[in-house]
Amino acid sequence: MRYLILFIVGIAPLLSFGQGEKRSGPRIGSSILDDSTKNVYGPNTTKWITEQEIFFNPKKTRKGDTSILTYHTVDTSIINYHRWTYVSKLNNFYKDLGNMGTALIPIFPLLHSTVGVTSGFHSYDQYFLQNQPKYYDTKSPYTRIYIVWGGYGRATTAAEFSRNISPRWNFGFSYKPILVDKQIQRQRKGDRHVIGQYYDGYTGYRTKDDKYSVYFNFQRMKHRVKENGGINVVTSESLTKGIYDQNANPSLVSTETNELRTNFHLFHQYKIHDALQVYHIADRSKQRNGYNNYKAFQDTSYFDHQEYENDTLFDRTQIKTFQNEFGVKGNASRLFYNFYYKMRKFDLQNNRLQNNYPDRTQEYDEGVVYSGYENYVGGRIAFELDSITKLIGSAEYLLDGNYRIEGNLNTPWLDASIKNTLAKPGFMQNYYRGAHDLWKNFFTNSNSLQANGFLKGRFGPLFISPGFTYTLLSKYIFLKEGDYLKEDGTADEQKVKPVQSSGLQQVVSPEVRMEFVFLKKFHFRPNVIYTRFLQNADGALSIPKLFVNAQLAFEGFMFKKKTMYTQVGFDVHWHSDYYSQGYDVATQQFYIQNSDLTKAFPLVDVFFNGQFRKGKFFIRYHNLIQAFTLNNQGYIITPGYPGLRNILDFGFELLLFD
Repeated sequence: MRYLILFIVGIAPLLSFGQGEKRSGPRIGSSILDDSTKNVYGPNTTKWITEQEIFFNPKKTRKGDTSILTYHTVDTSIINYHRWTYVSKLNNFYKDLGNMGTALIPIFPLLHSTVGVTSGFHSYDQYFLQNQPKYYDTKSPYTRIYIVWGGYGRATTAAEFSRNISPRWNFGFSYKPILVDKQIQRQRKGDRHVIGQYYDGYTGYRTKDDKYSVYFNFQRMKHRVKENGGINVVTSESLTKGIYDQNANPSLVSTETNELRTNFHLFHQYKIHDALQVYHIADRSKQRNGYNNYKAFQDTSYFDHQEYENDTLFDRTQIKTFQNEFGVKGNASRLFYNFYYKMRKFDLQNNRLQNNYPDRTQEYDEGVVYSGYENYVGGRIAFELDSITKLIGSAEYLLDGNYRIEGNLNTPWLDASIKNTLAKPGFMQNYYRGAHDLWKNFFTNSNSLQANGFLKGRFGPLFISPGFTYTLLSKYIFLKEGDYLKEDGTADEQKVKPVQSSGLQQVVSPEVRMEFVFLKKFHFRPNVIYTRFLQNADGALSIPKLFVNAQLAFEGFMFKKKTMYTQVGFDVHWHSDYYSQGYDVATQQFYIQNSDLTKAFPLVDVFFNGQFRKGKFFIRYHNLIQAFTLNNQGYIITPGYPGLRNILDFGFELLLFD
């Protein structure tokens, strides 16, 4: 990792040769006329835009006779910069297995956007989705170096580079590894728990007349977790600091789960008129999930069922998709419209299913491939009354009956959204065979509805936004711990299996979001959610009744000379007692359980974020309360998995524009 960072830093000046040269004419889209006598490059000359914004035909400014897309400037804000782990970046609405980089699941139910065939594996989704590429327009070479040194061997890095080859052609790449040591029975520095490698490359080009534009990116992620299976904890009183030292008793010693993802993405469009453009989007994706156990004889007591008796076990489930979307779009006054046809080819493979499989199969050396085609039609609309009032809607219909409908309304006084889906069951929930699991189900489509609305009002120093989220699930598919029977009526050794609910789940969650500013520079930001089940057939959902995030922070210049802008304060997270979902290592799935109660524990972080001329930094002390508890008592975040101890983290970021 360190060598790659040095390589990028070293090669950046070579790649920038010529881009910073003085030019004879003015640069399109910039007021910079002389860049050879002084350093005029910075965040305001390095801008970015997302593909979604380009797709919806954003408003353009004009420079001479050339229209320029409205880009965002590089983010130099330090607000909440200390939130570097994925759980904290996602505002604690996800939980993990107590260490950065481990499996994630949302606390509140979320609806997936894909209504067709999926792999059914989602525990590592966010490590890929949170790193979507942006497209830049740089007036000089742009390099970003981000490094976090977390306590006890937790680290992450981001090295990004982007530059314009011409005023209308940009390319760039990024590399973002995660290297995290074990927090339980760590033998030495570099005794890894998580090794994640992510990188991407991207380029965008548009013609001088803006008639044609093309954008391409490639992403790859390889994520590996050495699973410990949690620790043997009988009571909360045993959660002392000793659970992290050599006396700890992890449940697994030789097990690894992993996920590989790749995606080739192409988007290009041609403008016939503002009211009519044609476009094509292509994606070629792969997701491969794996479970490895190189010394299975050491871990037999952990698993409830042994499908294979080998000392070396490995499971592989893979999905490959090739998707093409063809459509038309355009603007008519304030209305944006879009209609499209999408064809999706999928190939699903499990290395152990072999002949125990549904129709449309074909034998391969590594298992069986289940292939098929899906055909969709759909459309999108967007109506902008002004710059702050917008209505967006979309609908997609899979020609065998599945569908997705979404709507979003944003106004100065109200934000609201609705989403309704009829989706196919995940592949692994229907058909799966692995080292410790076997099932063949015939689940039907699941119907889901989620709606929310939040009023917004600012009254002097007070901003308040009360609202609610309503979720309705039908034929919901989930994994549950229980006593099952085989087809012959005998007891099944497998204690965790997927089931489809026979009833409904209805959840309403009133919520209040606030910000109160006092003494001009102090900010108090509470967010409180109360959850009530109207129906919860089969106990399919488990959500804490109360969920609280809060922040108290000073934001401003700390010194008279105003040399450094800072944010200093406390983050607090708390939820009430509830039976949080357990984690099944072999299948990388979270499941409903009712035996281990996850107790409430106030999680408090102290942080200091600072800004300097070419970057920013943070210092964070995590889990302050544990340092003052009797026997340094910790807490459980997922049944069997202790949350992170009280620990000090440090990170910084450099932004280079030449």
